[in-house]
Amino acid sequence: MLDKALRKIELYIISLWLLFLLVAIKEFQFVHGNFSLHADAIWNFVQPNLISLSSLVLLLIGGLCYWHFLYLLKGSSDLPKTIKKIDDQNFEHLTFLTTYIVPFLRVKLEGRDLIMTVMLLIIIGAIFVRTNLFYKNPTLALLGYRLYKVDTAESAGAIFISKQPLQTGDTVHNIYLAENIYFVKK
Repeated sequence: MLDKALRKIELYIISLWLLFLLVAIKEFQFVHGNFSLHADAIWNFVQPNLISLSSLVLLLIGGLCYWHFLYLLKGSSDLPKTIKKIDDQNFEHLTFLTTYIVPFLRVKLEGRDLIMTVMLLIIIGAIFVRTNLFYKNPTLALLGYRLYKVDTAESAGAIFISKQPLQTGDTVHNIYLAENIYFVKK
């Protein structure tokens, strides 16, 4: 149970990669002066760039989550499934991006607004994990993954995430991610 929740949280963190990258760029402040490893010089760089540096750390955590996701995908798969009916769901990536990521870039990230933004991201993450919407992931779309809603002999309306294009009649090996959500490969 905890393992399933961790997978969902990791995929949610991966979905925020673009936000972390854009916030790091948006909030970065150039510090004038000579580069030095002296404590005062380091603090003069870190202090105005705390949000930007925090975003970079979260970006790295997202990278570790993606590495772990790839590791899981190399694992053994369940019995193959044959696709009976398939619908492309790639528009879902764009929905997540325009609904959740872009509006956060307009928020002033200081004081109460920063606290509210972090709280909202946590609440959205909890909703996405609890309702199994974590697969609507724009980062995975950028990395070449596609979403499909499929019917197989075993289930109807399953969500398949694949790097390969799929079509009716394909037999795929699947790795269970969450209820009715699978990573698949031919």
